[in-house]
Amino acid sequence: MKNKQIYLPILITVILLLAGGTAIYFIHDNWSSKPLDVKNTLAHQVEEQPDTVNLKSIIHQSQKNVVQVEALDKWNEKIGSGFLYNNKGDIITNAHVVKDAEAIYVKTANAHTYTAALVGVGKKLDIAVIRVPQLANQAPAEMDPNFEAELGEEIIAVGSPLGFQNSVTLGIISGINRSFTIDNFEYKNVYQISAQITHGNSGGPLIDRASGKVIAINSAGTDEGNIGFSIPIQQVMDQAETWSEAAEDKELEYESVAENAQEVEPEKLQQDAKYMINYFFESLSIRDFINAYTLLGSEWQMETDYQQFREDYVYIVDTKTSEMTTSFDEESNQVTVTMQVEHEERNTNQKTAVKNYHYTFKVGYENDQVRLLSGTREEIS
Repeated sequence: MKNKQIYLPILITVILLLAGGTAIYFIHDNWSSKPLDVKNTLAHQVEEQPDTVNLKSIIHQSQKNVVQVEALDKWNEKIGSGFLYNNKGDIITNAHVVKDAEAIYVKTANAHTYTAALVGVGKKLDIAVIRVPQLANQAPAEMDPNFEAELGEEIIAVGSPLGFQNSVTLGIISGINRSFTIDNFEYKNVYQISAQITHGNSGGPLIDRASGKVIAINSAGTDEGNIGFSIPIQQVMDQAETWSEAAEDKELEYESVAENAQEVEPEKLQQDAKYMINYFFESLSIRDFINAYTLLGSEWQMETDYQQFREDYVYIVDTKTSEMTTSFDEESNQVTVTMQVEHEERNTNQKTAVKNYHYTFKVGYENDQVRLLSGTREEIS
């Protein structure tokens, strides 16, 4: 009797454990076969935001492809602008800038001057194409032939108004589908822009602020100077490509203006020196160290290789330059430029500080091109 009393609780316990284990197994199997649906009120889908193209980067990149165009005839000189649009060294500009020219030369952003040949020129449409073989295989401007203009869209006009190379004007598209005639050139369905277009702007690119791509050619302005007109790029591309494909280098005429372009004129060299140095610091600010390095003369490059040059400037976050002082040395045909520069610099701890430097540059011709021949700097305490 006592044995039965002992085994009965044990048997009941075993039965309960088996029943509990079986129940847990079936419950677990049922839960694992169903997806878990959890509502989290703290989580939300993050929508991908479109990239905003930095304005400073757009301007710097466009300036690399924009040239100043100078067309000479017996009576006068016309100054306009143009931009590189393919890998053959072909440049789009306005017909009214280069038509009837006896010689054409272009000046690039890094102050190189080249002779150009006329590839094609419009009779009714105010466009032309000129070729500079030395610019072949250089990255051309990126264009948007499918651009559809809307009122109020922000634009950037780049050119050489009144001879001031690579000047930038911001504005908006203030009108579309404008049509008129100037000097037998027919302008049909062109953009009206709030950016000023004056002598020297003609032929330069109109750039879409949102994408950084070329959408038109700046071609005409008003006497008041408060509005301009630009030919949409889609009106231009077919004709420009037809001219470019048909042109043979051996048949093109490159009338030389090398003597006029390369003659050392103190005032002109001082102006070019200022332009080169500003472009040098703009390249550093945008962290385009390769472009900045190409502005140096051969001796400077021999003394400092690219890697060392980059290490000297890579910590610079931003740059502000003060007014330059220039002096021309008749004996060496070089310009000495002195200036103060404020650098915002990042240290190894990723903290920034502002430092001031006194810079001295020597600028002159090397292989008939303007170069930064040497440069020194001293920190101002």
